[in-house]
Amino acid sequence: MSSTVQSSASNRINALLDENSFVEIGAKITARATDFDMKNSETPADGVITGYGVIDGNLVYVYSQNASVLGGSVGEMHAKKIVRLYELAMKVGAPVIGLVDCAGLRLQEATDALNGFGEIYLKQTLASGVIPQITAIFGNCGGGLAVMPAITDFTFMEEKNARLFVNTPNALAGNNVSKCDTASAKFQSETCGNVDFVAEESTLLAQIRELVKMLPANNEDDMSYEVCSDDLNRVCSDLANCAGDTSILLSKIADDNNFLETKAMYAKEMVTGFVKLNGVTVGCVANRSEVYGEEGLEASYPSVLTPSGCEKAAEFIQFCDAFSIPVLSVTNVTGFSAEVEAEKSMAKAAAKLTYAFANATVPKVNVIVGNAFGSAYVTMNSKAIGADIVYAWDNAKIGMMDSKLAAKIMYEGEGNDVIQAKATEYDALQNSVESAANRGYVDTIIDAADTRKYVIGAFEMLFTKREDRPGKKHGTV
Repeated sequence: MSSTVQSSASNRINALLDENSFVEIGAKITARATDFDMKNSETPADGVITGYGVIDGNLVYVYSQNASVLGGSVGEMHAKKIVRLYELAMKVGAPVIGLVDCAGLRLQEATDALNGFGEIYLKQTLASGVIPQITAIFGNCGGGLAVMPAITDFTFMEEKNARLFVNTPNALAGNNVSKCDTASAKFQSETCGNVDFVAEESTLLAQIRELVKMLPANNEDDMSYEVCSDDLNRVCSDLANCAGDTSILLSKIADDNNFLETKAMYAKEMVTGFVKLNGVTVGCVANRSEVYGEEGLEASYPSVLTPSGCEKAAEFIQFCDAFSIPVLSVTNVTGFSAEVEAEKSMAKAAAKLTYAFANATVPKVNVIVGNAFGSAYVTMNSKAIGADIVYAWDNAKIGMMDSKLAAKIMYEGEGNDVIQAKATEYDALQNSVESAANRGYVDTIIDAADTRKYVIGAFEMLFTKREDRPGKKHGTV
């Protein structure tokens, strides 16, 4: 690779792509600026290596910033190389992967550099929903550069050395880095939800490869499937025990038990990620009330929708719909978060999730594994807002609210015996899975162990689904 053979930028490309597959573009390009002694500075490849290669045989375009050249800062020609890469990727229909290690805007080039930022933003915007965009941050990604990963679809961040910020921690009023390191991978992934994956460098690059193999090349590509060697009718005998931690549930029903979770550290009460079912990529959205690790139960959450969980799921569903990836939802929810902070944005966040499910035209399957109560249940891909097929485990409860609470409201002032009796009656008449199935709100009541084969069968049936929406420029939710 040009004159940057031994740089971290080139090493990352080599580690990411299939061996000897990278072809560099624009290796001889250097900076044009001459102000502030720039004419005396060598800028090989102008601080960014650009080109194309393959990941497991899949074509991808890659740019990798070289921090050894003016800190990897973005100048006029640096930006033009990235813009050119996007133009090629859009013409061909292949993902763009950005490997970021950058000091930010190149001060010596001022407005030329600013214009370059804007041109990159434009190309990213035009590419959104057309080709997958992935950003991996290994060093600094600050200021206006922080907008770039936010526009892309998935963001990876090296756990120790990567820094992501608009303003540095010390520039925030009342804060300093020792008090709260807002640029760290931990903060950006757990608190902000800006980052999907956090790991050390080699693991991060391997995770990018796994993600690329899950995704279609573009929004018209239907090749995001492979031959499945797993038993399509495999019985998951202990699946009923996974209703709390649905990340485990999804891994158990997936081909070869492989579930690639996105934003795993953020809004853990909502699970998002990808599985293969009969070799076809499926996007998954699931409520979660428990988190289990190697040592057992690590955390538990109320079975409610939260603002952060709704927004996390809504963004994921919109990505899946844009790239024609079917959506599987796993529902176990009793209502909305009832806290002052949550109330500030709960309605808007729930609206975004409702809109995302209702607006998506891809095949949509819902599996109810526990409670499904009230408007929160309606929001979670119910048949009322467009789910194509709804399954429910035989122990599920579907209705307005918990039966005892309903009985207390309807028979206020009555004794406990009356309340208990009416609660039992309410369960049978209004909250049972059978009553929901009788009204057509559930298509089939299934045994938990048979979930995999039923879901695979539903998506096979829906493979050629076509659904139109009213003619409009776009929605406004």
